[in-house]
Amino acid sequence: MTVYHFVGIKGTGMSALAQILHNSGYKVQGSDVEKYFFTQEALDDLKIKILPFNRENIKPGMTVIAGNAFSDAHEEIEEALKQGIEVIRYHTFLGEHMKKFTSIGVTGSHGKTSTTGLLAHVMKGAKPTSFLIGDGTGKGEKDAAYFVFEACEYRRHFLSYHPDYAIMTNIDFDHPDYFANVDDVFQAFQEMALQVNKAIIAFGDDEQLQKIQAGVPVLFYGFGEGNDFQARNIEKSTSGTKFDVFVRNHFYASFEIPTYGDHNILNALSVIALCHYEELDTKVLQQQLLTFNGVKRRFTEKRLGNQILIDDYAHHPVEIKATINAARQKYPDRPIVAVFQPHTFTRTRTFLQEFGESLGEANKVYLCDIFGSARENHGELTIEDLKDKIEGAEILKEEDTSPLLMTDDSVLIFMGAGDIQKFQIAYENLLQQQLKKAQ
Repeated sequence: MTVYHFVGIKGTGMSALAQILHNSGYKVQGSDVEKYFFTQEALDDLKIKILPFNRENIKPGMTVIAGNAFSDAHEEIEEALKQGIEVIRYHTFLGEHMKKFTSIGVTGSHGKTSTTGLLAHVMKGAKPTSFLIGDGTGKGEKDAAYFVFEACEYRRHFLSYHPDYAIMTNIDFDHPDYFANVDDVFQAFQEMALQVNKAIIAFGDDEQLQKIQAGVPVLFYGFGEGNDFQARNIEKSTSGTKFDVFVRNHFYASFEIPTYGDHNILNALSVIALCHYEELDTKVLQQQLLTFNGVKRRFTEKRLGNQILIDDYAHHPVEIKATINAARQKYPDRPIVAVFQPHTFTRTRTFLQEFGESLGEANKVYLCDIFGSARENHGELTIEDLKDKIEGAEILKEEDTSPLLMTDDSVLIFMGAGDIQKFQIAYENLLQQQLKKAQ
């Protein structure tokens, strides 16, 4: 039996795919940089071997799966090609793998990971389901009927996939280092729509998605009257959200979710629409929606002293606004403090004004230095440019997070797609020291 060797196994998609192949009974190993990433915890739990990058890792008879971040000049890929070993790119391998199942790709500019996680959780309550989530979580079920996966639009990678179904959560301008504008993003989604085999479930209140053309049925979900699946009679509370679902203006069922904010209602609605189309048991949907614990780095909470600390991946103005609104629903009586690390100079420059407006919804804002990408030239832009857009904003340094101590009884949201966690860890250590001193 071949050994699957993953070049860049700590990548979120790569880690999840390695877990799926391991669960399915294959021999799996991989290599990466020595730095610790949260995605390796699951690999360590499964005792999947992780080696430092080295061309000597490549042995005859292996199947090499390469992460999208690594060029053919990478030493291990170079060595594999030299030995005549086939190198399969992550998205190409995934495209082939999903043909064995009824496949459902979840895509969109925002909400992909949360929706993929929710869909996998709900569907596995009805039938065996394998899944790959963009937070680094993956599971292979030997008798799986369904394969649920996150399909990323960046660099049009999702065009490697021909899924049976696609959920499209929204179309927005992001990844300005690759896409020229929102029309360019739309074109990518339009191409993807033509590759879907059975049906598309699309957010109908999105003006871009309304224009999607496909050779299969397109079912719309949302809050608006014209949607095939509509959420009505919404009740928001500090313990979650309740709503009724109407299918083409006929009452279908009532649902409750333990999550907050309009975006989570929409995520649930897309899952309900897909499962309804596949004729899965309504009672199972209701039970599974109630027991979803979320995905990694999406509104992940902990309580320390009088403060609530939330870790969230929000890195686009739309996502920041949604996360702050969700925190307000759950904690209406507490001040909301945003601790934000911008991700990439291109995104920060493109959305400077919008970042200022969305962060301004918090009661207080702390900014961390921009997390740059190795691929970009940052020019003259600095974190001070964003600070100037937000009244009362302050710069926070990893070596001194003490200003956050002044925000007692607040909800602190650490947001970003870079390494914002190191600021949260530094602050947690400081806060624990202060709590010990006070005892």
